[in-house]
Amino acid sequence: MDDELTPPGRYTTRDVARALGTSPGGVRNLVYRGRLKRVGGTERHPHYAVTDVAALLAERQARAAA
Repeated sequence: MDDELTPPGRYTTRDVARALGTSPGGVRNLVYRGRLKRVGGTERHPHYAVTDVAALLAERQARAAA
């Protein structure tokens, strides 16, 4: 049901957690620390930009490769 309501180009918290290999709590921590920004949705069901998540993932992969 969540997937039907998520606009194109945006991820739900569950999608971000799956992409980054973390938990929903880890995603909330990234938001709290200012590493990821909400771009819509509601307070309980925020949306995140796909490009922001991809940039964060690329940064993590580059750090792991170094």
